[in-house]
Amino acid sequence: MRILKITQAYYPFLETGGPAVKVRALARALQHRGHRVTVLTADLGLTQARAREAGCVPGRWGWQGTDGGVESVYLRSLASYRRLTVNPGARSFLRQELGQYDVVHIYGLYDLLGPAAGRAARLAGVPYVLEPLGMTRPIDRSFRIKRLWHWLFGKTLYEGAARIIATSEMEQQELLEDGHSKEKVRLRFNGIDLVEFAAMPPRGSFRAKWKIGNGERIVLFLSRIIPRKGADLLIEAFATVNGGRGRLVIAGPEGEPGYVGKLKELARRRGVAERVIFTGPLYEREKTAALMDADVFALPSSYENFANAAAEAVACGVPVIVTDRCGIGPLVDQKAGVVIRRNGVELSRALREMMEDENLHARLSAGCGEVAQALSWEKLAEQMERHYIEVVAEKNGRR
Repeated sequence: MRILKITQAYYPFLETGGPAVKVRALARALQHRGHRVTVLTADLGLTQARAREAGCVPGRWGWQGTDGGVESVYLRSLASYRRLTVNPGARSFLRQELGQYDVVHIYGLYDLLGPAAGRAARLAGVPYVLEPLGMTRPIDRSFRIKRLWHWLFGKTLYEGAARIIATSEMEQQELLEDGHSKEKVRLRFNGIDLVEFAAMPPRGSFRAKWKIGNGERIVLFLSRIIPRKGADLLIEAFATVNGGRGRLVIAGPEGEPGYVGKLKELARRRGVAERVIFTGPLYEREKTAALMDADVFALPSSYENFANAAAEAVACGVPVIVTDRCGIGPLVDQKAGVVIRRNGVELSRALREMMEDENLHARLSAGCGEVAQALSWEKLAEQMERHYIEVVAEKNGRR
């Protein structure tokens, strides 16, 4: 099967968050299953060095390359606003190339590539699958622009989709509540690339770099640092537990200018500044090294469609604490972690139990392997393949 994936951000732009990792992992898993996969994305600033990193060379529409057997096309960007880009080559590529694909998979909302691909697919009679990535209901900034996007593009894009992919039970319920039909909405969780976690860095390398003793418990927060993610709540809770011992590591790119400074001031006021480490963004082996040395992963977010970083922690055998507003919650609760309501009392209690109750920590650590296997991209790619086969068969009048 020939599959075209449309995503605003893709590897190596890991600073853009989960989709750049997720789309790549699923594309490679599908390629491994014998399909030909092409990723059409925007050039968010490829330099010669980053192009070499992604295996790219100059091509007709911009940079083009092959990564793990997956073809990639980075369209030249004429203009940009934050991560939204204007890519004049999109229309030309879709007009000339779309007909060779069996199915199109569009990731995310609030960009211009997805609507362009949806329109071209409808005109060409090629079925497409839409995966909103938890963006259906705006939750962060630019609400007026997002409402305008839905008015201009969203309704048509959703209506034309052969399937809508939810990546958590929470998102699936939201899509159904918003009026999308049960026949269209399908559940397929986000996954873990177990190959990435097969060759782990040696334990202790992160501790050595940041001068953390082997006897100190590490609580790891790993995410984009914005108010919704709850790093402030975590600092408050951390200050109340473990009798002045242990370290809290806050890792990730700053998503709101000046917010890290506010968190540092909060840590100072709460008397834990010397025990809270801000590492900045961590990617690939640096990220894995931090996960390998962590004792607990905590993400007290007010909303996470799934929580990819929590899944990665589980893949490293690290028990997690997440809120009941994180889509991964039902998969990990009492198996590889605990799910709490988002308040300081429950977070403090969960931290205290996880850091002091050795039996609980050992039981949840032991359960991580089973959860990680269930979230393997190889298994989820097989599920995604079935959805593609369904929509192609429907397009051709077969079941």
